[in-house]
Amino acid sequence: MAKATFKGSIMLNPVPAVLITSKSKEGLDNVFTVGWIGTACTKPPMITVAIRPERLSYKYIKESENFIVNLPSKNLVRAVDYCGVRSGKQIDKIKEMGFTLEPGQEVSSSIIKECPIAFECKVKSITPLGSHDLFLAEVLCCHVDEDLIDDKGKIHFEQADLISYSHGEYFSLNNKPLGKFGYSVMKKKASPKKKNKNVKGVK
Repeated sequence: MAKATFKGSIMLNPVPAVLITSKSKEGLDNVFTVGWIGTACTKPPMITVAIRPERLSYKYIKESENFIVNLPSKNLVRAVDYCGVRSGKQIDKIKEMGFTLEPGQEVSSSIIKECPIAFECKVKSITPLGSHDLFLAEVLCCHVDEDLIDDKGKIHFEQADLISYSHGEYFSLNNKPLGKFGYSVMKKKASPKKKNKNVKGVK
């Protein structure tokens, strides 16, 4: 099929929609929605987050050098949108959305209890890029609702009803996988040989 060509723009879709909490040096909590977030490294575990300098959370995170990434379920989609279009400079978004905050274990920022997954992050560097600055942060610890973990210790993220964001719209994730990592090169298991029920044993 023929393709239309556009000038350089961000067309990476879909992306995760997350709620990032931070705390000011005065102890004030804030939350805002982020879609530009990604994995940067596994050892040590690190992520990147792009934030506009005019955001209140930018100020809080730069002051405290930490933040918490909260992964919301689809039942929180209205709150995710609200926290992305309203500013903490004018309104207490945490109070407005009725979020329950719990203290982080490794950082000063707070966890949103209503989110099934959260991870605490320590800022390692800030790189000015243009409209956004890039925060590189190390993940210090993660919190996962116990009902998402099976008896073998596997975390079932597909049961968390997480949210994705694509070109101005929110979508829930399908909980049926299309495949799993490495499945394209896995060897097929040999089918067990069927016993011939008609063959009588030797007497």
